[in-house]
Amino acid sequence: MSGQLPALQVAIPLICAPLCMLLRSRIAAWLLFAVAAFGSLACAVLLAESVARHGTIRYATGGWPAPDGIEFVVGSFNTPIIVLVSVIAAVAAIYSRRSVAVELEPRQSQLLYACMCLTLAGLLGLAITGDAFNAFVFLEISSLSTYTMIAMGRRRRALLASFRYLVIGTVGALFVLLGIGLAYAVTGTLNMADLADRLADDHGNRALKAAVVFVFVGLAVKMALFPLHSWLPAAYGEAPYVVSMFVAAVSTKVAIYVFCRFAFTVFGAALVFRVLPIEGVGLVLACLAMVAGSAAACFQDDFRYLLAWSSVAQIGYIVAGISLATAAGVSAAYLHIINHAIIKGALFAAAGLLLFRLGSVRLSAMAGLGRRMPWTFAAIVVAGLGLVGVPPSAGFVSKWALVTAMIERGTWPVLVVMLVSSLLAVVYIGRVVEVAWFRDPEPELEVRPAPGSMAVATWFLVAVSVYFGIDATLPGGLADGAAAALLGGG
Repeated sequence: MSGQLPALQVAIPLICAPLCMLLRSRIAAWLLFAVAAFGSLACAVLLAESVARHGTIRYATGGWPAPDGIEFVVGSFNTPIIVLVSVIAAVAAIYSRRSVAVELEPRQSQLLYACMCLTLAGLLGLAITGDAFNAFVFLEISSLSTYTMIAMGRRRRALLASFRYLVIGTVGALFVLLGIGLAYAVTGTLNMADLADRLADDHGNRALKAAVVFVFVGLAVKMALFPLHSWLPAAYGEAPYVVSMFVAAVSTKVAIYVFCRFAFTVFGAALVFRVLPIEGVGLVLACLAMVAGSAAACFQDDFRYLLAWSSVAQIGYIVAGISLATAAGVSAAYLHIINHAIIKGALFAAAGLLLFRLGSVRLSAMAGLGRRMPWTFAAIVVAGLGLVGVPPSAGFVSKWALVTAMIERGTWPVLVVMLVSSLLAVVYIGRVVEVAWFRDPEPELEVRPAPGSMAVATWFLVAVSVYFGIDATLPGGLADGAAAALLGGG
């Protein structure tokens, strides 16, 4: 059974997805999603342990060896991603039991859990596949199920948000497919390791350069890199509670990982960041994302939209680290992927608690509620300090790693932009604190009691973010291993 772990990592949620609909029971669908999430987590932990002991694992699906068959590859470069996605999915399973029951009808609940399983399978498949076209397939599995889940939001504008994401996301996927097709035309293979071997030092081929540009632009859409981010605020702001929490924490992070996989282990860092101007373009777009995302967050009255715009800025931090194309930069980017996923998952989970208890997440409706809902707002403040980068939060650890990498590389303008973005984060988190604690509450406002499962899931993520700020050994080790594996060619 241990030899089948890479296949089980994807197969468990993929099998659970149709069963969620066939069993025609909300409770059964929730249990199946929980099985998929915790089963994937168990596989991810076992795979990470095996990689740490024995090195990279290669699994030939159907017994067909690479490069002819489809290969799953698990190594130091993707174990942080599969563990992260599985952990967030397991927390989402706990969180969703009450939130989905309140927010959706039973029939919708079954569909949502089926889509959650498909999204999980797609994201995990993206993380471990060793085949370029298979990566596109898993990208579309996760995307199509996400479009459906966003459309289930409680407001009519969720349909518009889903449709906008569908159109923009489809264009992004088309660009990725065109890039993969051009790479195949140049080499005649789709296996990533075989592609890397055949593309080595072939930097003058125009079709290959076009392939890099197409893949970069397509994945920039999926990772919501400014200015290709327009789908993200409404998608995160209108989706059901648990969907916002799950997708905001991991979806764009997996897209960033896929770009790293193609850039460093398929096309090669020399071609992507030296021959082509991706380094300069990436740093410029990252700086624009940091400032634009943080500035827009300062003017939001809806808390979930505020968090969504801050995600645009945080993606800028990660892309800046990757664009340095150094061991320190990529390691810092990976560290921020892990820490930001935990922090943003906690904040969107807390936003869901607010929606459950108040029926609104508008800042104007939160006046004085820090005193009536101290635990919920304490979670928001503690996680929010991580976004700002206040020590000893996890956000401070990864931002400091990014600062160190930029000083080492001498990119001082980017460092200044990071500082400005962090100061803007103080403003938008400060607005929430000011409203919640320094304004008078509405006396007639009813506050529902918090569901235990939702509160436990929220505080688990908050606690992990605090722990990673105090002791960053685990995420730091995973990030360093990933950077070393990527820059060493996988």
